[in-house]
Amino acid sequence: MKNMSKRTTIREWALRITAMRERFAINQAELARRMDCSAMTISRWERGLLEPSAEHFIQLGNLGNKNEAWFFWEMAGVQPSKIVVALSSSQRKRSLEAVPSGTEPNQQPENSGAQSNLVGIPILKAVLGTPGSTGDRRSSLRNISMVATLQVPAKWCPNPSYTSVIRVKGRSMEPTVHDGDLLAVDSFQTERNKLYGQIVVTTSEQTGLLVSRLRRLDRLEVLEAENRDLDPIILNKARKHRVIGKVLWSISGT
Repeated sequence: MKNMSKRTTIREWALRITAMRERFAINQAELARRMDCSAMTISRWERGLLEPSAEHFIQLGNLGNKNEAWFFWEMAGVQPSKIVVALSSSQRKRSLEAVPSGTEPNQQPENSGAQSNLVGIPILKAVLGTPGSTGDRRSSLRNISMVATLQVPAKWCPNPSYTSVIRVKGRSMEPTVHDGDLLAVDSFQTERNKLYGQIVVTTSEQTGLLVSRLRRLDRLEVLEAENRDLDPIILNKARKHRVIGKVLWSISGT
Protein backbone atom coordinates (compact mmCIF):
# COMPACT_ATOMS: atom_id res chain seq x y z
CA MET A 1 0.00 0.00 0.00
CA LYS A 2 2.83 2.40 0.80
CA ASN A 3 4.53 1.83 -2.58
CA MET A 4 1.24 2.37 -4.45
CA SER A 5 0.74 5.71 -2.67
CA LYS A 6 4.26 6.79 -3.55
CA ARG A 7 3.75 5.97 -7.23
CA THR A 8 0.50 7.94 -7.26
CA THR A 9 2.22 11.00 -5.77
CA ILE A 10 5.07 10.82 -8.27
CA ARG A 11 2.65 10.46 -11.15
CA GLU A 12 0.68 13.49 -10.03
CA TRP A 13 3.59 15.94 -9.90
CA ALA A 14 5.09 14.49 -13.10
CA LEU A 15 1.82 15.04 -14.96
CA ARG A 16 1.45 18.53 -13.55
CA ILE A 17 4.94 19.52 -14.72
CA THR A 18 4.17 18.23 -18.21
CA ALA A 19 0.77 19.94 -18.25
CA MET A 20 2.27 23.27 -17.19
CA ARG A 21 5.00 23.06 -19.83
CA GLU A 22 2.45 22.25 -22.53
CA ARG A 23 0.27 25.13 -21.37
CA PHE A 24 3.27 27.43 -21.88
CA ALA A 25 3.73 25.83 -25.36
CA ILE A 26 7.45 25.33 -24.75
CA ASN A 27 9.70 22.29 -25.11
CA GLN A 28 11.72 20.60 -22.39
CA ALA A 29 14.87 22.51 -23.35
CA GLU A 30 13.16 25.86 -22.82
CA LEU A 31 11.72 24.82 -19.46
CA ALA A 32 15.21 23.60 -18.51
CA ARG A 33 16.61 27.04 -19.39
CA ARG A 34 14.05 28.75 -17.15
CA MET A 35 14.76 26.30 -14.34
CA ASP A 36 18.55 26.48 -14.72
CA CYS A 37 18.90 22.72 -15.17
CA SER A 38 19.36 20.26 -18.05
CA ALA A 39 16.72 19.08 -20.54
CA MET A 40 17.49 15.53 -19.36
CA THR A 41 16.46 16.54 -15.84
CA ILE A 42 13.12 17.86 -17.13
CA SER A 43 12.62 14.64 -19.06
CA ARG A 44 13.25 12.57 -15.94
CA TRP A 45 10.83 14.74 -13.94
CA GLU A 46 8.07 14.31 -16.48
CA ARG A 47 8.57 10.54 -16.59
CA GLY A 48 8.49 10.38 -12.79
CA LEU A 49 12.03 9.00 -12.60
CA LEU A 50 13.45 11.91 -10.60
CA GLU A 51 11.65 14.05 -8.04
CA PRO A 52 12.51 17.78 -8.18
CA SER A 53 14.28 19.25 -5.17
CA ALA A 54 12.41 21.59 -2.83
CA GLU A 55 14.07 24.56 -4.51
CA HIS A 56 12.96 23.35 -7.94
CA PHE A 57 9.40 22.80 -6.70
CA ILE A 58 9.39 26.42 -5.48
CA GLN A 59 10.63 27.58 -8.90
CA LEU A 60 7.92 25.56 -10.62
CA GLY A 61 5.36 27.19 -8.34
CA ASN A 62 6.70 30.63 -9.18
CA LEU A 63 6.27 29.89 -12.89
CA GLY A 64 2.76 28.45 -12.64
CA ASN A 65 -0.70 29.84 -12.15
CA LYS A 66 -2.39 30.00 -8.74
CA ASN A 67 -3.43 26.34 -8.59
CA GLU A 68 -0.07 25.09 -9.88
CA ALA A 69 1.79 27.38 -7.49
CA TRP A 70 0.09 26.05 -4.38
CA PHE A 71 0.55 22.43 -5.46
CA PHE A 72 4.29 22.79 -6.19
CA TRP A 73 4.96 24.92 -3.10
CA GLU A 74 3.29 22.31 -0.91
CA MET A 75 5.45 19.64 -2.58
CA ALA A 76 8.44 21.74 -1.46
CA GLY A 77 7.19 21.58 2.12
CA VAL A 78 5.98 25.19 2.24
CA GLN A 79 2.84 25.41 4.36
CA PRO A 80 0.15 27.59 2.73
CA SER A 81 -1.02 28.84 6.13
CA LYS A 82 2.44 30.25 6.86
CA ILE A 83 2.59 32.01 3.49
CA VAL A 84 -0.81 33.59 4.11
CA VAL A 85 0.17 34.73 7.61
CA ALA A 86 3.48 36.20 6.40
CA LEU A 87 1.75 37.95 3.51
CA SER A 88 -1.04 39.38 5.69
CA SER A 89 1.53 40.64 8.19
CA SER A 90 3.60 42.40 5.52
CA GLN A 91 0.55 44.07 4.00
CA ARG A 92 -0.32 45.66 7.37
CA LYS A 93 3.01 47.44 7.58
CA ARG A 94 3.26 50.87 6.02
CA SER A 95 7.01 50.28 5.64
CA LEU A 96 6.26 47.55 3.09
CA GLU A 97 4.31 49.74 0.69
CA ALA A 98 5.58 48.90 -2.80
CA VAL A 99 6.47 51.96 -4.88
CA PRO A 100 7.32 51.67 -8.60
CA SER A 101 10.43 53.58 -9.70
CA GLY A 102 9.66 57.14 -10.65
CA THR A 103 6.53 57.57 -8.50
CA GLU A 104 5.99 59.34 -5.21
CA PRO A 105 5.83 57.09 -2.11
CA ASN A 106 2.25 58.12 -1.31
CA GLN A 107 0.98 57.72 -4.88
CA GLN A 108 -1.43 54.78 -5.21
CA PRO A 109 -1.59 52.87 -8.50
CA GLU A 110 -4.90 52.78 -10.35
CA ASN A 111 -7.12 49.81 -9.42
CA SER A 112 -4.54 48.71 -6.85
CA GLY A 113 -7.32 47.18 -4.78
CA ALA A 114 -8.59 44.90 -7.52
CA GLN A 115 -7.61 41.34 -6.63
CA SER A 116 -7.76 40.28 -10.28
CA ASN A 117 -4.93 42.71 -11.04
CA LEU A 118 -2.58 41.35 -8.38
CA VAL A 119 0.28 38.89 -8.81
CA GLY A 120 2.26 37.04 -6.14
CA ILE A 121 6.00 37.75 -6.16
CA PRO A 122 8.35 35.57 -4.06
CA ILE A 123 10.50 37.16 -1.38
CA LEU A 124 13.83 35.36 -1.52
CA LYS A 125 16.06 34.36 1.38
CA ALA A 126 19.06 36.28 0.09
CA VAL A 127 20.86 39.60 0.53
CA LEU A 128 22.05 42.06 -2.11
CA GLY A 129 25.20 44.01 -1.37
CA THR A 130 25.92 47.56 -2.57
CA PRO A 131 29.31 48.74 -3.88
CA GLY A 132 31.77 48.49 -1.01
CA SER A 133 29.87 45.66 0.67
CA THR A 134 29.35 41.99 -0.15
CA GLY A 135 26.10 40.23 -0.94
CA ASP A 136 25.28 36.53 -0.85
CA ARG A 137 27.46 34.54 -3.22
CA ARG A 138 24.97 33.15 -5.71
CA SER A 139 25.44 32.55 -9.43
CA SER A 140 21.81 33.52 -10.14
CA LEU A 141 18.49 34.23 -8.44
CA ARG A 142 17.27 30.74 -9.21
CA ASN A 143 17.33 28.00 -6.59
CA ILE A 144 17.11 30.55 -3.74
CA SER A 145 14.59 29.60 -1.08
CA MET A 146 11.38 31.62 -0.83
CA VAL A 147 10.39 32.92 2.60
CA ALA A 148 7.02 34.49 1.67
CA THR A 149 5.12 36.06 -1.20
CA LEU A 150 4.11 39.67 -1.80
CA GLN A 151 0.94 40.66 -3.69
CA VAL A 152 1.51 43.63 -6.01
CA PRO A 153 -0.32 45.13 -9.03
CA ALA A 154 0.37 43.10 -12.15
CA LYS A 155 1.30 46.20 -14.14
CA TRP A 156 4.32 46.69 -11.89
CA CYS A 157 5.80 43.40 -13.15
CA PRO A 158 6.24 43.05 -16.93
CA ASN A 159 7.62 39.53 -16.40
CA PRO A 160 6.05 38.23 -13.17
CA SER A 161 7.39 34.68 -13.58
CA TYR A 162 10.92 36.12 -13.59
CA THR A 163 10.40 38.70 -10.82
CA SER A 164 11.47 38.27 -7.21
CA VAL A 165 12.00 40.48 -4.17
CA ILE A 166 15.35 40.65 -2.31
CA ARG A 167 16.64 42.66 0.65
CA VAL A 168 19.55 45.12 0.36
CA LYS A 169 22.51 45.50 2.70
CA GLY A 170 24.70 48.61 2.45
CA ARG A 171 24.37 52.38 2.06
CA SER A 172 26.41 53.27 -1.04
CA MET A 173 23.30 53.37 -3.27
CA GLU A 174 21.58 56.00 -1.10
CA PRO A 175 19.49 58.09 -1.57
CA THR A 176 18.02 55.90 -4.34
CA VAL A 177 18.25 52.58 -2.48
CA HIS A 178 18.57 52.42 1.29
CA ASP A 179 20.01 49.81 3.62
CA GLY A 180 17.27 47.28 4.43
CA ASP A 181 15.09 48.07 1.40
CA LEU A 182 13.43 45.29 -0.56
CA LEU A 183 14.01 45.42 -4.31
CA ALA A 184 11.94 43.79 -7.04
CA VAL A 185 14.31 42.30 -9.62
CA ASP A 186 13.29 41.19 -13.13
CA SER A 187 15.73 38.44 -14.11
CA PHE A 188 14.34 38.34 -17.66
CA GLN A 189 15.91 41.73 -18.44
CA THR A 190 19.66 41.10 -18.63
CA GLU A 191 20.84 42.60 -21.93
CA ARG A 192 23.42 45.21 -20.98
CA ASN A 193 22.94 47.45 -24.01
CA LYS A 194 19.29 47.93 -22.99
CA LEU A 195 20.06 48.69 -19.35
CA TYR A 196 22.52 51.59 -19.48
CA GLY A 197 21.61 54.13 -16.81
CA GLN A 198 19.42 51.61 -14.96
CA ILE A 199 19.87 50.05 -11.53
CA VAL A 200 20.73 46.39 -11.98
CA VAL A 201 21.74 43.32 -10.00
CA THR A 202 24.97 41.58 -10.92
CA THR A 203 26.88 38.63 -9.54
CA SER A 204 30.55 37.76 -9.31
CA GLU A 205 32.86 35.73 -7.11
CA GLN A 206 34.32 38.93 -5.64
CA THR A 207 31.16 40.80 -4.67
CA GLY A 208 28.42 38.17 -4.67
CA LEU A 209 24.99 39.61 -5.47
CA LEU A 210 25.42 43.34 -6.03
CA VAL A 211 23.02 46.19 -6.76
CA SER A 212 24.45 49.20 -8.60
CA ARG A 213 23.87 51.47 -11.60
CA LEU A 214 25.07 50.24 -14.99
CA ARG A 215 26.60 52.89 -17.24
CA ARG A 216 28.58 53.05 -20.46
CA LEU A 217 31.46 55.52 -20.46
CA ASP A 218 33.08 55.79 -23.89
CA ARG A 219 33.97 52.15 -24.60
CA LEU A 220 33.79 51.01 -21.00
CA GLU A 221 30.87 49.47 -19.15
CA VAL A 222 30.94 50.24 -15.43
CA LEU A 223 28.93 49.63 -12.27
CA GLU A 224 28.55 52.77 -10.18
CA ALA A 225 27.43 53.53 -6.66
CA GLU A 226 25.24 56.57 -6.06
CA ASN A 227 27.99 57.57 -3.62
CA ARG A 228 30.53 59.07 -6.02
CA ASP A 229 33.32 58.75 -3.43
CA LEU A 230 33.55 55.09 -4.46
CA ASP A 231 35.39 54.13 -7.62
CA PRO A 232 33.26 52.50 -10.33
CA ILE A 233 33.67 48.81 -11.08
CA ILE A 234 34.85 48.27 -14.64
CA LEU A 235 33.19 45.30 -16.32
CA ASN A 236 35.74 43.11 -18.06
CA LYS A 237 36.55 39.44 -18.51
CA ALA A 238 38.88 39.41 -15.53
CA ARG A 239 36.25 40.59 -13.04
CA LYS A 240 33.54 38.31 -14.47
CA HIS A 241 30.58 40.39 -13.35
CA ARG A 242 27.35 39.17 -14.92
CA VAL A 243 24.07 41.11 -15.06
CA ILE A 244 21.28 38.89 -13.74
CA GLY A 245 18.37 41.33 -13.56
CA LYS A 246 16.96 44.83 -13.66
CA VAL A 247 15.57 46.51 -10.54
CA LEU A 248 11.93 47.46 -11.14
CA TRP A 249 10.88 49.12 -7.90
CA SER A 250 11.65 49.24 -4.20
CA ILE A 251 9.91 48.75 -0.89
CA SER A 252 11.09 50.91 1.97
CA GLY A 253 12.68 48.98 4.79
CA THR A 254 12.46 51.88 7.24
